[in-house]
Amino acid sequence: MTGFGARLHAAMRDRGPLCVGIDPHPELLSAWGLDDNPAGLERFARTAVEALGGMVAVLKPQSAFFERHGSRGIAVLERVVADTRDRGGLVLIDAKRGDIGSTVQAYADAYLEPSSPLCSDAVTASPYLGFGSLRPLLDTAARHGNGVFVLALTSNPEGAEVQRAHTAAGATVAGTILAHVRAENAGSKPWGSVGAVVGATIGATDDDLDVGGPLLAPGIGAQGGQAADLRRVFGAVLPNVLPAPSREVLQVGPDVAQLREAARRILADCRAALGS
Repeated sequence: MTGFGARLHAAMRDRGPLCVGIDPHPELLSAWGLDDNPAGLERFARTAVEALGGMVAVLKPQSAFFERHGSRGIAVLERVVADTRDRGGLVLIDAKRGDIGSTVQAYADAYLEPSSPLCSDAVTASPYLGFGSLRPLLDTAARHGNGVFVLALTSNPEGAEVQRAHTAAGATVAGTILAHVRAENAGSKPWGSVGAVVGATIGATDDDLDVGGPLLAPGIGAQGGQAADLRRVFGAVLPNVLPAPSREVLQVGPDVAQLREAARRILADCRAALGS
């Protein structure tokens, strides 16, 4: 069984360092000429997968925009997972789950257990009930060769009041989370399967971003980040960075060729910034 970290490393080598979010905002549905209902959602999501699933390393559907359509929306998300895998892409479900005990295990069963129709290559998770609260997610992912991306230094400005706060030991909260991720990945080659989410908009940080695994970098495009910002944020760990734009690509739809061209353009910008 090949672990997620190794699969992602290979996908980024073969397809380039790009993760495109599938975020079916009502405004984007409207811009595509689609209704804000399950049928419009399905047309939007499956077009995005058709355009990008065989091209980029990772597709990242944002679960909330599917959940808002109820059971029919979840059925579309299941189809997105299956269709992306059929095209050889990796799937990262952006769910940002975080809880304790049996509830976290239930999330793990939903997103990381192969018997679930929502099982993906990886899921995002919030560690702010304590990193140890994520243990069921981490263990389930490891058991099945899947991955977890843990929120550390996020691209939203509000995150700083928690993430950059200092613990009694003197480290920042984010630095503590990053240290836990580093420990999970210890000894793994080429990468461990636990990644960290570090926004492209955070500016310089003194926290050690070398976690021995991938660094998901949202914030490029609609949130104000530029591919050129990656060097300033990530420095020596640029080879581990997986930029994650969304609206910057999706806004040119629904034409499949234009979606692919937008992804190629952003990928070229990211390659130049990352030196890859």
